[in-house]
Amino acid sequence: MKKINFWLFAGALALLVSCREEPIVDPVGMVSDTEVNNWIFNNMKTWYFWNDKLPGSPNINQKPQDFFGSLLYRYDATLRPDGDRFSWLQENADELKASLSGETTSPGLEFRIIRYTSTGSDVFGVVTYAIKGSPAEKAGFKRGDLFTHVNGQKLTVSNYYALLYTGSDAKTFTMGMRDADNNIVSSATTRSVTPSVVQSNPVYFDTTYVKGDKRVGYLVYHQFIPGPNGSSVKTYDQQLERVFADFKSKGVNELIVDFRYNRGGYVSSATQIASMIAKGVSNNDVFFFKEYNKTVTPELEKQYGKSFFQDNFVSKSQNIGGNLNRVFFLTSTSTASASELVINGLKPFMNVFLVGGKTTGKNVGSITLSDENKRIKWGIQPIVSRSSNSKRSSEYTAGFEPNVAKTEGSMLYPYGDPRDPLLGEALFQIYGTRVARRGVEEADLPKTGPEVFSTIDQKAGGGNMFYTLPDKKLP
Repeated sequence: MKKINFWLFAGALALLVSCREEPIVDPVGMVSDTEVNNWIFNNMKTWYFWNDKLPGSPNINQKPQDFFGSLLYRYDATLRPDGDRFSWLQENADELKASLSGETTSPGLEFRIIRYTSTGSDVFGVVTYAIKGSPAEKAGFKRGDLFTHVNGQKLTVSNYYALLYTGSDAKTFTMGMRDADNNIVSSATTRSVTPSVVQSNPVYFDTTYVKGDKRVGYLVYHQFIPGPNGSSVKTYDQQLERVFADFKSKGVNELIVDFRYNRGGYVSSATQIASMIAKGVSNNDVFFFKEYNKTVTPELEKQYGKSFFQDNFVSKSQNIGGNLNRVFFLTSTSTASASELVINGLKPFMNVFLVGGKTTGKNVGSITLSDENKRIKWGIQPIVSRSSNSKRSSEYTAGFEPNVAKTEGSMLYPYGDPRDPLLGEALFQIYGTRVARRGVEEADLPKTGPEVFSTIDQKAGGGNMFYTLPDKKLP
């Protein structure tokens, strides 16, 4: 078996997985669907967490996507509450790996699509953020912006996806605004963007607030990525270290970490940030345990020893845990995997307080499997492990419930603005008084319907943590 790269806590992103009608062509000829399916099945028999539930004689005469789906031990709330919600297959393994490192070809615009009313078909977009350095940011897009049309066409439930995702040419957005009655309407402003290769920096925003003896550090962290795709330099981990070093130098004694859009990331970065937050830990303390199926467990133990199945905290000079009695996390239904791993891993060591929405509930992990000979172009992202914290607690498949439930609504404020309902609530819990008028009272909000789409929930690699095994091969 080839050496593999471990990607733990991957999100299931069916909308990002493309299908082909014809077999993929490689440099030396055709690769049949049957060959691809046999490759998929052999890997699943070894690595899949539920490999004892695989069908004995699957029908390999299917399209790879259909074949892969037929293998899964699918989640069912009644029949299979322990089942699989997150495994997926992608046609291009190289694109999969790049996207898991934050590199995509896109305008760099993250947004939500929301109905104007509870039953209407018309929708509008609200920008959650623009990736720094992206075409969207350069065009002037910022958090809280609204848009109502793309290429002159009004957005509806039936056309928004095609308008936003079909073609690679420039797209022109008609910006929205609120009228005197607080309704969302179109403006005369348009902005055009052309997709390009974009690398996302997950360390998006940080600041401190000082009031009396309370010194509060606030960090917005979008994904667990150590550095840019293809780089051996852990640029983003180093940036995290600088942020926490700054917090420490300023005597921060309360911490708010914004995970509301964080679908996951590399385990090394999860360990990094947890090790700078946890109170009273050293590299002898367990951050989390992981378990695999009965087929691969003895081989992993033989190759790497029993310590392979646990990850410890690491000693960090930037650790501020000595000044903290608790840590606040801002969460939503998009908060997943590596974010939840950090929350769960910190619970045995300090008080963890959640503000926002219930998290996704992902305590299982996956790996990226690709053909080392590059004959088969597909990439598999199967669930292969389950995690638990140092107290062996792993009971969050239904998600972590917030201590205080809050939603951000459709009226978004810049990062760091205390009028933001999640941040404002966390600051209230710390100070006991409101730092700013709560600009998100129900009377202030435009009357809108439900959300129908979020780019955050469709991100490739949502909830992955990346391991590179030592240079050994399993037999």
